[in-house]
Formats: sequence, C-alpha cells, structure tokens
Amino acid sequence: MTDTVFNAKAFCRDLPLQPGVYRMLNAKGEVIYVGKAVSLRKRVSSYFQKSNLAPRTQLMVSQVSGIETTVTRSEAEALLLENNLIKSLKPRYNILFRDDKSYPYVILSGHEFPRLGFYRGALDKTHQYFGPYPNAGIVRESIQLLQKIFRLRTCEDSVFSNRTRPCLLYQIKRCSGPCIHRISSQEYQADVNNAELFLQGKQTEVMEVINAKMQQASERMEYEQAALLRDQIQALRRIREKQFVDSGKALDADVVACVLSPDGSGKACVNLAMIRGGRHLGDKSFFPQNADDCSAVNVVEAFLAQHYLNRSAPPLIILGEKIEREALQQLLTEQCGHKITIQLNPIGEKRVWLNMAIENAQLALKQMMSRHASQEKRLQALQQELQMPGIQRIECFDISHTLGEATVASCVVYDNFAMRNNEYRRYNIDGITPGDDYAAMREALSRRYQKVVSGEGQLPDLILIDGGKGQVTAAQEALQELGISDANLLGVAKGEERKPGLEQLISPLFEKPLQLPSEHAALHLIQQIRDEAHRFAIQGHRGRRAKARTSSSLENIEGIGAKRRQQLLGRFGGLKGVLTASIEELQQTEGISRKLAEKIYKELH
Repeated sequence: MTDTVFNAKAFCRDLPLQPGVYRMLNAKGEVIYVGKAVSLRKRVSSYFQKSNLAPRTQLMVSQVSGIETTVTRSEAEALLLENNLIKSLKPRYNILFRDDKSYPYVILSGHEFPRLGFYRGALDKTHQYFGPYPNAGIVRESIQLLQKIFRLRTCEDSVFSNRTRPCLLYQIKRCSGPCIHRISSQEYQADVNNAELFLQGKQTEVMEVINAKMQQASERMEYEQAALLRDQIQALRRIREKQFVDSGKALDADVVACVLSPDGSGKACVNLAMIRGGRHLGDKSFFPQNADDCSAVNVVEAFLAQHYLNRSAPPLIILGEKIEREALQQLLTEQCGHKITIQLNPIGEKRVWLNMAIENAQLALKQMMSRHASQEKRLQALQQELQMPGIQRIECFDISHTLGEATVASCVVYDNFAMRNNEYRRYNIDGITPGDDYAAMREALSRRYQKVVSGEGQLPDLILIDGGKGQVTAAQEALQELGISDANLLGVAKGEERKPGLEQLISPLFEKPLQLPSEHAALHLIQQIRDEAHRFAIQGHRGRRAKARTSSSLENIEGIGAKRRQQLLGRFGGLKGVLTASIEELQQTEGISRKLAEKIYKELH
C-alpha cells in the first residue's frame, strides 16, 4: 500500500453502477473484508456515508486504507466470486464457516451382485448413491441396519471374487452369501430393490412387497423363508416407529436454522437438518467465526453461499430467516442442473421440520458455550498456576514406537479454547538409535520450529512435552540449537504407577517438580492436551508399523517378486486375507506352485 491517505469519497465517485465484488484492505495490504454488490458505487459509498453503522463495521471501516473492485456481469456471478475469495483469503471481518470435507453417502454399486457401502467423493453414474448424510456415523448405522434386514454384501470386489467359503457375516446372518452362490441373482436383486425403496423413504411400499412374499412362502409351506420375511417386516416396523419425521412423501430438502447467543457474546449456531425421501437423516451444527454483531440473516446468507456453492444441493432449502434469495437460487439451479427453491416461510409439516432445526441449534449453541466456559476456566487456572497470563496457544509433543520400531512423533495444537485438528502434524523419526526417545524428541522439535526461525509460522505460548526431565532437556537443547531462548517449556511426567492425577510438571523455571491436585482445572487441561498428543502419536505409529509389516512380510520370502506379491494381495484382498488362506487356496493363485504355496504358508505362520 502507498503512504497516501485513502480518499474514500473520491474513490467511490469513480466506481461504476454495475454489479461486482469489492475487497477492503488495511495499511499492511491485507484483505480484511470481501463483499458483493448489485451496484458497486452505491454499496461501497454506504460504508462512508452512514453514521449509524454497527460498532463492528465502524471498526472495520476505520482500518480501511484501500479498496479493490472487480466488475461482474451479474449479481449471481458476483456472489460466486465473493464466496471463492472469502474461502481463499479468510478475511478478518467476514463471517467464516469451516469448509468441511464432502458429505458421505450410502452406495449401491452397479455390479451383478451390488455392494452396499460407505462412500465419500465425486459421484459416478454407474452406481447408485443415497444421501448425503450429515456425518459418517449415521451412514455406518444405516449400513448395519440394511445388513440386518436385507443381508446385502459389503465386502470389496477383490474379496468377493475370490471367496471359496462363507465369511463371518454370512454365519451371523448379515449377508446372504452371493459370493458362494447361496442366493440366486434374482433373489439378491429383489433384496437390492427393497433396500433402494427403503433408502428412498418408501418404507410402506417395502413392507407391502415383503408381506406379499411372506404370504406366498407361507402358502407354499416354506415356513423358514416366511419366518425370515416376517422378521424383516418387524424390523422395518420398529425403524418406522423410531423415525421422528416421516411424511410418507419422498421429498428431499435441507432445513437451515440459525440462533444467536442470548447473552450478546456474538456466538451463533447454524443447524442443518437433512431430509431425504421424506426421512430425517440427521443434522449437523456449524459455529461461524467472526460473527460478532452480525444478524441471523447475515449469518444464514454467509452459510448458504459457503456451504452450497460448488456442492450439490437438494431441490428444496427451507429457511427461518428472510434473506435475499433470487441470485442464490439462480446460481444453485445452474450449478446443480435442477431447479432449487429456497422457501422462507414454511407452513404445516415443513414448519415442524424448521422448529426441530431451531431447537437443535439452540441446544448445540448452549452445549458449545458451556464447553467454551469450561475451557476458559481451565486455561485461566493454568495461566495463574504457571504465572504466565499470556498463554493462549499450546503445542504438545509425544513419541510413540514399539521397541524402537516405526518411531513417530506427534505435535497437537490447542488454541482459542479448542484443539485445532487441522494444525496437527506427525514426524517419522529415522536415523537415530532405536528406542532413543530423547533423540526423537530433539528431532521433532527441530523440524517443527526451524520454520519459525526462517520466518514461517509462530512460536506457541507454551510447549508441552509428554515426558520427564530427560525429554524436557532434549527439547530445550533442540530449541537452543535453533537460537530460540524465549520458549516456555513444560514437561508432563507420569505419576506413580502411571495413574492419572498424579502427574508431575517439570520446567526449567521450577526448582522442583510441581504436582497439582487431581481435581485441579489446570491439570485437567494439561491431561486433555497430553492425551490427544498420545492418541495422535499412537495412531501414526500403528499406521507406519502396519505399512512396514505389510510390505516386508511378503517381500522377505524368496521367490515372491513384485508381480506375485500383487497377485496374492489382490486375490485375497490384502495381507490379512493371505494370512488366513490355506495352502490349497494359495496354490490357486496364478504363478504359485504347490511348493511355493507351502513355503509362503510356512514363512507367514
């Protein structure tokens, strides 16, 4: 930015009356706000003409040292550009929602014997997808439910194609055994059709179809088959009774409700309830950043743009706030290839859905604020106990290995009263004496903070080390080698018999270890962060160890090259399948003789 004073009046006078996007910049040249406008001149001028601006907006305008604009052909195009810029720049004064991964689906594959499974990613027309669902847990529950009722296969194709005997799922009546021809293609397809109807919300139709089949089986005196169909009907009836919302209409809709904290703290919650095939699949709550002094309308508008643009949307979106919807409806319709309707004043059954979403948003906001208050109390207690009032960001390190094998160091981050999963990092440790935790700790901190020395990232207010005096000393040496002398280090040594609550806190600033009472709020925060670092390290270590063992166990067998190894793993669906295979089954693999099969079996067992 230049040193000249920004003349807002002169700048706005030259702006066009066309639609577009504007970016407000501060003295450092950082974009602090991105907005869209039907008329750039009128919208941008309003910031500098009104005297009744909200306190938040006044603060933002006082920091503006320059404005950049982009003219667009339409308001809808401006909306799309605004959303893309907000996601990439994350400006300080824009309402920001976490950009979640793609939502999960239930998939029925397009094979002769379709596979039922969990799916996340781009959709392929060769398969059928049902959803999306609010979270992975609900998808897995649905799959388990469908397995119980319709007994569809869930195994991967490589396993399905090479089975010679029934699997455990067949034994416990969770699969009808199509891999070993225990069910005909026609019978299996009938179960698939019923599963499709169920996933489309047509439960009554499914029950009628199954009931007719039960009557026919009974008339033919096939009582075992009739009993199986009866059990399916009873299971479906129980599910329908549990369903909170079931309209009987195969309607797809999203319901979006927003509530603001009653204490004026600026906290907000948006609840998204997903209705598919007339059934309520579940809901998900979102908590935006930078929503202080914003109205519910502003929050909902930001959510809709950030959530739905560049993502599929159902034909109907039900809202509780009166927003400007025309441009968004037009853009979503063009994007999705089918008409999208945003309904602002629902009645009847749809009003019930909206009220349910509002109640869930209120509950989620209350729970979030309670957790936030608890975390705030814990952090204050830690600040007081360590006499470090500035502690906000904490990073914690842990080392995990098995007798020195596959050593992994973890670093987890706690900031703004919450764990920040997207900032977690793992480090594979090699080139040290196996089992040397001190050397592993030195390397982990060196790799973590060498970027800080080069001007990237930031040094945390407190560095937690899972370990005693030796680990703390190793960490201190690593920081000193980097020229960092102002870092606050704190070791968390396990207490007697490794019991929680007996931990000792070790720091270069303490004359002797500090032990806090087991009920102390500061200790609870330390335990929370330490346990998360431990979990993250173990998860990484197990993954690295499993990967190493998967490749090495077959690689070490003489006569098994890359091609034969690939054929074995493909035929049996991975190393686990190879381990459970008999000599006769191994011999059936292309290129594996009887002698080599015996050798493989002997080496692996």
